[in-house]
Amino acid sequence: MHHVDRATPWEEIWQAMEQLVRQGKISYVGSSNFAAWDVALAQCAAPARHFMGLTSEQSLYNLAVRAVELELIPALRSLGVGLIPCSPLHLGRLAGLHETATEGRISDDSTQQRIGAHRDQLEAYEGLCRELGANPVDVALAWLLRNRVVATTVVGATTIEELQSDLGALSVQLDADVVERLDQIWPGPGEAPQAYAW
Repeated sequence: MHHVDRATPWEEIWQAMEQLVRQGKISYVGSSNFAAWDVALAQCAAPARHFMGLTSEQSLYNLAVRAVELELIPALRSLGVGLIPCSPLHLGRLAGLHETATEGRISDDSTQQRIGAHRDQLEAYEGLCRELGANPVDVALAWLLRNRVVATTVVGATTIEELQSDLGALSVQLDADVVERLDQIWPGPGEAPQAYAW
């Protein structure tokens, strides 16, 4: 379900999903761009119908965009719902874009604008990746996959070669020190309510 329909009761939504499962049209139900409280409401309504409920939530999540850490990820963890991050490379910014652009291979205006807002962070990030001897793509994906709530990620590969390249992330091990350094470069919001209550 891509975006929540707050005008329709969950009992009605689950009835429709149950019918789709019975008809063999779907096996599982996932959501996309739901707030934590939407996921919680959905999961509270499902057991009353003896229905599994949501198995996954797809949301924007990467090193640079971490708003889902505030409430969504803790909710998913508690409810046993897997997270499927989309835009894991932040539209290419976490793929070594800064280094590529400064070497002159990519110099169009839109690329320069995407880099400009995060220049210092990108320089620090790409420097850390060089220090690790790892591809920035692999580090960004490995960082996501080390989160136990993340079930998989939408990598956006358009060729077999790109997909094979993305699989390099599986061989990257990020120790606690590296994760702490990544958090310093790309700080997250923390979890609610501690992040904003005190």
